[in-house]
Amino acid sequence: MTIPLGLLVPWQKEHYFDPTAPRINFRCRAHTFWGDTALFPLVHAFLDACASDQPDDYRYVFNLLGSELAANAIRHSLSGDPGGTYTLRVDRSATGMTVTCRDAGIPVDRPWDIRNRRYLSPDPNALNPEVDAGRGLALIDLLSTSWGDNGMVTHRHVWFHLDYDMSDNAWSTA
Repeated sequence: MTIPLGLLVPWQKEHYFDPTAPRINFRCRAHTFWGDTALFPLVHAFLDACASDQPDDYRYVFNLLGSELAANAIRHSLSGDPGGTYTLRVDRSATGMTVTCRDAGIPVDRPWDIRNRRYLSPDPNALNPEVDAGRGLALIDLLSTSWGDNGMVTHRHVWFHLDYDMSDNAWSTA
């Protein structure tokens, strides 16, 4: 089934998804996506258009890490349930860009302790080539300048910042 792009992209926001569109300066862009991996081409287009004026390596890493946040929202939160959504927000600063993924959180049917941060810790073995899954947070931890979350499991805001200067980044030194 083909869905017209006009149903997915708000009117006058087409440039959010077109990296070849004339450059429009922005401080912040945000878009809410349905929690379905079938829309990942739209996620990639959004992230690529946000970083369209950056070098190829920057755009690649930015898109990779932003896609990981989106994939985690779909896989590990209520955002991936039928009718679920998550929002990607991109903030531009003088030093780099920050992506925040706001998801629907996890069902809380028992008391939880905000000090228990185990649910948002990268697996130390995740970047082993023999491991089949779980690389997302490990990649974000390795390749972003900084990252974190709001500490709430009921409505998470997970973010990363990627400096424009990637000379000290693991991506550039590999």
